[in-house]
Amino acid sequence: MSVGDKIHNAAEEFGGKAKEAVGKITNDDEKVAEGKSEQASANVKQAGENVKDAFTK
Repeated sequence: MSVGDKIHNAAEEFGGKAKEAVGKITNDDEKVAEGKSEQASANVKQAGENVKDAFTK
């Protein structure tokens, strides 16, 4: 996994956490769901990259 991919995934996860927090503060269930979705997406990408790394070593 390249460093750029790690940074991108971490940024996506952080953005999702921020969006979820804003949604909770403003009682916007749609924003909370979007935030959780972004976090899940980043986590899946990270897991895929980890598997790829395991097979390329």
